[in-house]
Formats: sequence, structure tokens, C-alpha cells
Amino acid sequence: MTTSVYDIPVVTINGAETSLNQYQGKVLLIVNVASKCGLTPQYEGLQKLYENKKAAGLEILGFPSNDFLAQEPGSDTEIQQFCSVNYQIDFPLFSKITVVGADKHPLYQALTQAIPERIGEGPWVKDLTDYGLTPNQPPEVLWNFEKFLVNKKGQVVARFAPDIAADDARIMDAIEAELAK
Repeated sequence: MTTSVYDIPVVTINGAETSLNQYQGKVLLIVNVASKCGLTPQYEGLQKLYENKKAAGLEILGFPSNDFLAQEPGSDTEIQQFCSVNYQIDFPLFSKITVVGADKHPLYQALTQAIPERIGEGPWVKDLTDYGLTPNQPPEVLWNFEKFLVNKKGQVVARFAPDIAADDARIMDAIEAELAK
């Protein structure tokens, strides 16, 4: 198992090949995002959290994914425009990736292996079942907007269910604890 996410290759939303190495020493909240999901309004809370905690050392990293009912069908350019126009997102966004299944991106392989269980299995699992869907079982990502907290050393320290909003006390307390270290 990888102890750090820093060396995993990723691509920015603008197509530049990079890694998360540039975020060493910062606390990261890594989120798989989508533009046409019932949870898409969470972008607003994520942006507010970013504005409030960026100076303290928090980076929010958005990874668009089209894995759940094709709720992120757009191109990287369309995704970036949607986020900018509708939510004034200025936290880093990356190129669309796969977060579940056999083609899962290495970043999400590392994240889900590090923390297989989610905190806060709220009503979302029941909602998915009520819609006739079979929810993914851990360690797979359940849905869009699942959140992984990474400490300043690049180690995954917490994982939050999709319906746990950015301003939830469990996320806020975990972020504050990591920023204080």
C-alpha cells in the first residue's frame, strides 16, 4: 500500500500532467465531483470551506467522475466552465477520472485501500436503494461527492460519505485537527 498520495500522476483540468507533490505540507480534501447530481450543490459548501481554510493550509481537490448514472458527461472544458459560472469554484480541479471498478484511477485505488470504510452512512444509501440502485459496498466509492481527508504527510486519515456536507462538524473537526498538527 502507498503511504503517500504525492507521487501518483494526475492531470489538471487544463490537461497538464502533474502529481499531488505540489501539495506536500498541506491538508487535502479530495472529492469526486459531478455537475448533474443531486449532491452538486455541495460545490457551494466546498468553495466556502476552501475560502475559509486555504490560508490555514487546506487544499480542496476536485476530481470529476462520470461513474454514477453518467452525472458528469461534459468535457473537462465544460466541467471547468460549469464550476466557474455556477459556483465560482477556484479550488483545483483535475481531469475526469474513473473512481470505481476495474479502471479505477491509481489515486482512488490508494484512497480506498487506505480507508475502506466511510464515516457517516447517512440516508444516501437508502435513497439510492429507493431509486432502484444497488449501492457500492466498501471499499468502493458510494457516489459522487465522497470525501477523503489527507494529512500534511500525504496519508489518508478519514473518509466521509457523499451526503456529509463540507460544513458538517465531523469534517470540520477532522480538518481542524489536521491543520493544527
